[in-house]
Amino acid sequence: MSSLHRPRRRIALLQLAALTGLAGLHASCAAVVSPPLLDMQLIDRDSGAALARYASRGRQFSPGAPGARYAIRLSNRSAERVLVVLAVDGVNAITGDTAAWSQSGYVLDAGESHDITGWRKSDNHIATFEFTSLADSYAARTGRPAHVGVVGAAVFRELVVAAPALQNSVAPPAAAAPSLLSRLNSAAADAAQAAPARENAGRAEAERSASAKLGTGHGASEWSPIRHTGFKRRTSRPEQLLEIHYDSQANLIAAGVMPRSFATSPGLPHAFPNSSAGYVPDPPARW
Repeated sequence: MSSLHRPRRRIALLQLAALTGLAGLHASCAAVVSPPLLDMQLIDRDSGAALARYASRGRQFSPGAPGARYAIRLSNRSAERVLVVLAVDGVNAITGDTAAWSQSGYVLDAGESHDITGWRKSDNHIATFEFTSLADSYAARTGRPAHVGVVGAAVFRELVVAAPALQNSVAPPAAAAPSLLSRLNSAAADAAQAAPARENAGRAEAERSASAKLGTGHGASEWSPIRHTGFKRRTSRPEQLLEIHYDSQANLIAAGVMPRSFATSPGLPHAFPNSSAGYVPDPPARW
């Protein structure tokens, strides 16, 4: 199978691998494990800084700026490979299908961290993630605006089946260590578990606020090579679920998520920049 080199990158992109009978034994596993398998952050690509996070009503929120490019940083905190099914605005970031747990995802080696920078267009290219109006978001433009404003990750651990012991034979050579490449599994994905009824129910309300709410656009094409790999999930349900909701700073302040102190902007003039008392002094003399 051909592959494309990308120095210092070991992210893996894969499609759904077959589940074994063991997966059913773990179908009721909790969505959040302790310690967590994965950390997720939104990263401003121009500054390289992580977007601030604010907790409100049991959820995490980050402010975005219209036109800004961003990345989703995935960090595997476990000692084994994990599969991350990544959804942006309710859309699978790899296939473009309405997001479901059973779909394609990224595989991270133990301790690996990687920035996902856009919608997967091919084995070699992505269309960048960028904040835009809801109406201009990829989800809305493809008729699915109901879940715009949230990035989600469903995390699975790998089912590793030990090979039977060999007697009176020479042990096979150890498998080569993974190269610094991306990997993609070519197995066919299960049919997307779309939920058109739920999408239609929230569509009207979402479209009414399209001028103010932020979404994720389908940005410029960038080089981002990957290749295929295989992965068998240990469970049929994710062992960890993460969500980061996002919107404009103004909307998050209005919703009470961010403190009102962020309402002033250093880039704009202020009517009362100094509240000191006194009278109007004379201006400096002209020369």
